[in-house]
Amino acid sequence: MTTILVPYHQDERLLDDEIPVAADITVRSPVLDGDAWRLVAGVCSATAAAVSPVVAAGGVPVVLSGDCMVAGGTVAGVQGAGVDPAVVWFDAHGDVHTLQTSTSGYLGGLSLRLLNGAHTERYADVIGLRPVSPERTVLVDARDLDPAEVEYLAGSETRRLPVSEVSADTVPPGPLVLHIDVDVIDSGEVPGLRYPASNGPSADAVLAACARLFATDRVVAFDVACPWLRTDDEGQRDIRTRLLSRLTALATR
Repeated sequence: MTTILVPYHQDERLLDDEIPVAADITVRSPVLDGDAWRLVAGVCSATAAAVSPVVAAGGVPVVLSGDCMVAGGTVAGVQGAGVDPAVVWFDAHGDVHTLQTSTSGYLGGLSLRLLNGAHTERYADVIGLRPVSPERTVLVDARDLDPAEVEYLAGSETRRLPVSEVSADTVPPGPLVLHIDVDVIDSGEVPGLRYPASNGPSADAVLAACARLFATDRVVAFDVACPWLRTDDEGQRDIRTRLLSRLTALATR
């Protein structure tokens, strides 16, 4: 297992201890100025460059970042190593907005739709990503959806599953990039999230679903987004450290 830390929330450089994990590689974006799209593209391109050699050598990179936008860089890196993966996306939110449907302008709300090919001139084309088709995408949980996302998903070929139904038989065949936004876990278990969502699955249920996919030996990269706010509360920091320890341990089994 190779742990890759991407200490960014979109275009914001996080402090090193905000994602409490021991990293083998820490990504530094070469892009230091420009608009948010250019900065995000720099982070994702640097992530892809870190992921590709690990996958090419037969390893399973564990990529930890502060935002779901980085997942496109992880997938691009896997593709760059000659692997064509499907994507299993655990998230409390849909992340399937476009610039036209987003009411907040928050780029993280576009993350999965960008991965599927929206706004290619701003994202996929810039970071070297071949968009993953919706039919090769599974959206897990997504209990907190905006009306525009509900409408899109109703007509999309993106498969939707509850956490309990994730298994080798319910995800696409072939290699998988597994993406986990930690806010998929009920917010009562993970305090301090930027966009908390209650009434979600437990951490145990999410970890068990991930373990079922790892047991297939088809997971080629594990992407973990930690969109939480910085805290000095030792209790919260301990919860985060233990959660990331449990998640990263999945890739070593």
